[in-house]
Amino acid sequence: MILGDLPAALQPLFDELDRWVEHGWLRELDRSFAAFLARQVPDADRLLILAAALASHQLGRGHVCLDLAATLQDAPGTLSLPPEGREPAHRQAAALPAALLGRISLSGWLDRLADPRLVSPGEGDTPLVLAGTRLYLRRYWAHEQTVRRAIAERVRASEQTPALARQLSATLAALFGRAAAGPAGHRATAHGQSGGAAEAPDWQRIACALAMRQRFCIITGGPGTGKTTTVVRLLAVLQSLALARPGGRPLRIRLAAPTGKAAARLNASIARAVADLPLDALDNAQAVRAEIPTQVGTVHRLLGSRPDTRRFRHHAGNRLALDVLVVDEASMLDLEMAAALFDALPGKATLILLGDKDQLASVEAGAVLGDLCRRADGGHYTPPTAQWLRTAAGQAIDPAYLDPQGTALDQAIVKLRVSHRFRGDSGIGQLADAVNAGDARAARQVLQAGYPDLAQAPAGDDAAFAQLVVEGGLQPPAQGQLALQAEPAGQGYGHYLRVVRAGQPPADAPQAAFDQWAARVLAAHAGFQLLCALREGPQGVSGLNQAVEAALAAAGLIAPDTVWYPGRPVLVTRNDYGLGLMNGDVGVTLALPLSDSQGRTRWAPRVAFAAGDGSGAIRWVLPSRLHAVETVYAMTVHKSQGSEFAHAALLLPERAGPGLTRELLYTGITRARQRFTLIAAPAVLQEAVRRKVARTGGLAGPLFGHE
Repeated sequence: MILGDLPAALQPLFDELDRWVEHGWLRELDRSFAAFLARQVPDADRLLILAAALASHQLGRGHVCLDLAATLQDAPGTLSLPPEGREPAHRQAAALPAALLGRISLSGWLDRLADPRLVSPGEGDTPLVLAGTRLYLRRYWAHEQTVRRAIAERVRASEQTPALARQLSATLAALFGRAAAGPAGHRATAHGQSGGAAEAPDWQRIACALAMRQRFCIITGGPGTGKTTTVVRLLAVLQSLALARPGGRPLRIRLAAPTGKAAARLNASIARAVADLPLDALDNAQAVRAEIPTQVGTVHRLLGSRPDTRRFRHHAGNRLALDVLVVDEASMLDLEMAAALFDALPGKATLILLGDKDQLASVEAGAVLGDLCRRADGGHYTPPTAQWLRTAAGQAIDPAYLDPQGTALDQAIVKLRVSHRFRGDSGIGQLADAVNAGDARAARQVLQAGYPDLAQAPAGDDAAFAQLVVEGGLQPPAQGQLALQAEPAGQGYGHYLRVVRAGQPPADAPQAAFDQWAARVLAAHAGFQLLCALREGPQGVSGLNQAVEAALAAAGLIAPDTVWYPGRPVLVTRNDYGLGLMNGDVGVTLALPLSDSQGRTRWAPRVAFAAGDGSGAIRWVLPSRLHAVETVYAMTVHKSQGSEFAHAALLLPERAGPGLTRELLYTGITRARQRFTLIAAPAVLQEAVRRKVARTGGLAGPLFGHE
């Protein structure tokens, strides 16, 4: 690469950066950013320019900034160089970036960054910001400050008057029944209940009471802990109290999620939860039910995204017209989007975040929910908070969750601790707990304990893999036998493909019959999903899709002689508002009868998608209109977030790389409702359980009382 007008003194550095780009270790964007700074300040220090390139590189890996101290301590590990799936091109490259950093100390590197033309400690217009030992690109430092300031203002604006406590107590009693706080020593496990569950504190009730005290609240918890049920009851409380005021008007409430897939799923679950709300004991029950919204949109649509720009229609100068905003699946909320939300939120509006703090974070920079919920397991509720919960909710807090030194942020977070999906004897729940705790030995013991909802398949065994993806690890059904259950836990892709073949209506059947068939196919397809950690390579999405397709063809279940063969499942990879399809939607290719001008019938491919409004309707789409889809026998764990499957099988790569973490394992495990199968070498599983995501940033720092 020709360096042009780059300073001669920096040419050796850029020669090396060019090699990194060539090997795929560094993005061209990172190299270009460093070159821009070098041209702006030709006499800038070499290690400053290198730090700028590395800070940009870290953004691409999900980190908000570059941790200088961690880089000096373990450069390859901190920077993930070489990247997962790529081997060093030569021995010299394997020693980088330590070779470029040399033997410099942390204080020496900080001294080399002390250039006010490019770096400042905070406010200003320099492209880089140095906060302690963290080096930021200014835009992301500003995003972090926006989020921290906005949350701090909201959590410190606490309201807990005796009058509100009395009103809240009566309203919670109407929604939850009589309060029955259990003995202080009782604790529930993360995914199951310990003995005497009926006497346990009602964490859903506690969440509603905590959310009433300030204009910011996080409700976190694992699968099946009732996050959606809780927030719907909370919205009922908010609307009931608002309507009960003299001349009271209903609150303007909006619901959103980071992705279209998550929004569609919440749309259906919110509608069910609102319909099931026990409001009969409320004086204004009918009005309250009518004022709880059931329509959910994406955060991008809420803010008014503009094509080909990072800016939104709603911002600090044009705020959203709402009183309460609920954002579900908040683990997928990245720092830039969180800053945009807070920027557009009216000062007196309440923000409620829902999500599982232990799931994978967004692929973009920042782990907002995980950072804010670092102390959620311990509660850290202060005596005034405990008194409020006794008065307003009739709930006594276990002393283990009390902390006189608890921060203002701690008082705005509640973890739902009892799972209604995974009982105490659930292998899936036990495995998820062991992985979350970083206990590889316990995880192995759970897998070997014989739980009926857990299975293992040997790594590297092609025959076992084929048996798993075709039949779910079970024996093949008897000849001619066809099960049409919606969720056959344990079965593989063979089940839905048999529904495709055996369930197809005749050519003269009404359209309703084809819609019903498509609904059965989609329900059967949701019964099994193969998950993986990588996108590329033989154990990534592309390689596994080919392997599964070959196994299904060998079993005579598909005939992939054309691109759009019957049974081909596809994943939408980009929102298409014109078609009403969202990133993450899954459809199945089926054949519909078409008549030509002579009345002759031919079968043409159409892709069937479930409507995202929870109505059960089917949307049929011409393949030629689908411009952003891919075959989806295998799906990355990241793409699976917001989805659930009766049977999920997770295949881990042969070697444990930086991206293989306990958060990825936990997310994959908890996609399963009834059965989970793991395909992994013991050493890879152990390493994955040991490694925890540690995204670098300063969001949950001294402002909230902890680092």
